[in-house]
Parts: sequence; C-alpha cells; structure tokens
Amino acid sequence: MSLSSQISTGHFRSRHVHTNRDNEYFAFSQVTQTLKRACQSGDRYLMIEAAHSSNQLWTIVATNLMHPENTLPSDIKAGLLSLAFFSLKQGHHVISSGVPADPLIEVNMRIMRGLRGESDP
Repeated sequence: MSLSSQISTGHFRSRHVHTNRDNEYFAFSQVTQTLKRACQSGDRYLMIEAAHSSNQLWTIVATNLMHPENTLPSDIKAGLLSLAFFSLKQGHHVISSGVPADPLIEVNMRIMRGLRGESDP
C-alpha cells in the first residue's frame, strides 16, 4: 500500500482524535524511523524502500503546498517547497547511487521539531 493511501485511509492514525499537525508528525516519524532502521541494518533493499517512502511523503507535501487552497504564508510555502525538492532529489540519489540517507533524516527531524513547535538547537 502506498504512503498516500496509508495516510488517506488512516493507516498512520490511531483511534484517538488528532490534529492535522499530529497526523503530519506521525507520517514523518514513520518514514524517518524506517530510514534510520535501513541505515543501521545496511540492507540496500530496505534503504531503497525507505527512500521511496520518503519520496512519496515529500511528493504529498509538495502537492499540498502548491494547491491553490493552501493558506500558508508564501514565504513558508517557498521554504517548505525548497526542502521538498531537496528531499526528493536526495531520495533519488539514495535510491540510484547509494549515497547516505543522513540528510533526509536530518531534514525530517527538523520538520518534526517544527510540527511540535520546538526550535532547532
């Protein structure tokens, strides 16, 4: 099942009421944990799957940011789109060239901190 389907069908959600922000955090958390496990295992197939999931998530984010009804301020949208394009490019490099996924993990962790209202150290 694709990440998009999992998000839309509630695969990432519990039975408790959550905000959109909670759901976004959980999606980033799931993808980031998969990337971390793949890095630790050294399993190339697992890394390809993890990078593919990351690309699916960032595609959803970019699509949402470009939607005409998205009400985020333009500067925030531009910054997030820049991160989305970087993450998609990096994910493709991980898949095609086997480069480390550490930059993807770092970007996702920063997004997660932002979703929780935490500042970067």
